[in-house]
Amino acid sequence: MAGRVGWLLADSVWWGGRLRTGVALRVAPDGLVKPVPAELAPAGDDTRRFPGTLLPGLVDAHVHSALVDLGTVRAGGIAEVWDLGGVPAVVAELAGRAREADSSLPRIRYAGPFLIAPGGYPSDRPWAPAGSWREISSAAEAEAAVAEARAVGATLIKVTAHAGGPQLAPAVLKALVTAAHASELPVVVHAEGSGTVAAAFTAGADVLAHTPWTERIDDSLLRACAQRMRWISTLDIHGWGEPDPARDTAVDNLRRFVGYGGTVRYGTDLGNGPLPAGVNVREIRLLQSAGLTPDAVLVAMTETGGSTVSWIAGGLDLDPERFADALATARVLDDGVRPAHR
Repeated sequence: MAGRVGWLLADSVWWGGRLRTGVALRVAPDGLVKPVPAELAPAGDDTRRFPGTLLPGLVDAHVHSALVDLGTVRAGGIAEVWDLGGVPAVVAELAGRAREADSSLPRIRYAGPFLIAPGGYPSDRPWAPAGSWREISSAAEAEAAVAEARAVGATLIKVTAHAGGPQLAPAVLKALVTAAHASELPVVVHAEGSGTVAAAFTAGADVLAHTPWTERIDDSLLRACAQRMRWISTLDIHGWGEPDPARDTAVDNLRRFVGYGGTVRYGTDLGNGPLPAGVNVREIRLLQSAGLTPDAVLVAMTETGGSTVSWIAGGLDLDPERFADALATARVLDDGVRPAHR
């Protein structure tokens, strides 16, 4: 939405953790959006008025672009995605296209390749394309890998800790985290299996790519994680709407993590099985079952200070029973949407 200064008015605006009236959104020339008092919005063609509710662009913080149709994802209401593991040149090219003014793609923040132990996950998986992982054997290789990812535009570093195969040595995992933090890049860890959450925490990782699902996390470790880490939800990958013991374990871990004050990001691991390409109602309801209120779910799905805006034409409904279905009607707002002038 970059260009000249513009103004957006709606019946209501959800921003900063709550639903408001009497608020407009000001779009600066650099595209950044912030709320201001509605009376400051001028009359004229630079002010667009919408029925319903405007809110920050909805974000899916765990997507694999090579495995999904990103145009369909955006059409389904997702304004921004985090690509957490792919072929760097391919994802960088998609991210460049997504920044174009007339793009039909969601904005893309990306991590570059999976950084793995030699022979480790996901190099042994048929869904992982060649070039989407990089094997790390030493601290020197860790530093080089982080520098390479940063050079191709990565703003995240993705590391795997998978108990089902070769794992990074603790010193190498720590070296990856240290190198990433020196470049001011957060580290996202795929932690799967016994001991992997503890390994990620001990190394200083910032984010877990999934809510842990293979075991019930000990309260002391979970409390420590809540003080420092963010967890990406990905609850619906377990059963895809059908009962599943792994889903129950994940929801229990997330409920306790939230109870200790942990920060959650909405993410679906899109590309992993039959997940909806857009706002995932099942994921939202599972977040609610883990104790998140509708406002808390929206905090987990949005970032203020960005340049994307979502629009719910029928208005945001914060009733817990109706919330997920109402949010699923959200669409990404762009310059081509002009329902009415003020």
